[in-house]
Amino acid sequence: LIISSEKANLDEILRDFKKYTSKKIIKEIQNNNESRKEWMLELFSKAGENINRIQNYKVWKDGNQPKQLVSYEFTKQKLDYIHFNPVEAELVENPEDYLYSSARDYSGKKGLINVTIID
Repeated sequence: LIISSEKANLDEILRDFKKYTSKKIIKEIQNNNESRKEWMLELFSKAGENINRIQNYKVWKDGNQPKQLVSYEFTKQKLDYIHFNPVEAELVENPEDYLYSSARDYSGKKGLINVTIID
C-alpha cells in the first residue's frame, strides 16, 4: 500500500484500514457460497485464537514496515514490488491481470479501485 496524508498519522490510517477491511473480508466470505468458505474462516480463526484482543478472526499480520518514499527510483521499486505480488503468488500471469491492482491503471486499463498515478 502506498499512501500519503496531510491530515492523519499514517499508523492510524493503516490501523483503521486493517480494521475496516478485516470486517468486510470476513463478511464477504460468510455471505458468499464459496467452496473454500469454511477453510478460510478456520484459518482466520486459528490465526487469532491465542491473541486476547482478537474476538473471532485475524485477517492481517501485526505491524507494518513503513518506508519513506524519498526518490522516484525508490518509489518505482516499491510500486513494482506491490504490482508483482499477485504474480509471485501465482494468482495471475501479469500484474495488470489482477483486478484489484493499480497495475491495471499503470498499464492503461481501468482497475476496480480508484488510484492516483505516481509520476
